[in-house]
Amino acid sequence: MNEPEPPAVSDGTLLGLLVLDGVLVGALGLVFTPLYLGGVPAPLGVLLSVLVLPWLVFRAGEIDVRPSRAGAPLLAWVLTVGVLGLVSPGGDVMLPPTWQSLLLAVGGIGAGLWALRSVLNSAYRRNGG
Repeated sequence: MNEPEPPAVSDGTLLGLLVLDGVLVGALGLVFTPLYLGGVPAPLGVLLSVLVLPWLVFRAGEIDVRPSRAGAPLLAWVLTVGVLGLVSPGGDVMLPPTWQSLLLAVGGIGAGLWALRSVLNSAYRRNGG
């Protein structure tokens, strides 16, 4: 009989890559949020964060449903936006006090928490709760 193959990559490695992706999405979100197309603000970083961050949390929730593990990409995103946005190298502030910055913070955290809640609710229902 055929034995199942072991996974090519361990769960810890995949979770680490999802956390790294959370860091990258946070950094790119900061870079793309203050963009203007013509004279109109186009906070593409917000759109990127709101669309990608929940996907990262859902994938982390497939690996491990514990809140600390499933929410790890969200935590990495929050720390990245906080550190790079407020205390960036050279003294530049990448997160100026504008509505685009507020939208990035609220949108990213809100989308990530929504995904984390969905992961935890589905785990609760699966376990007969």
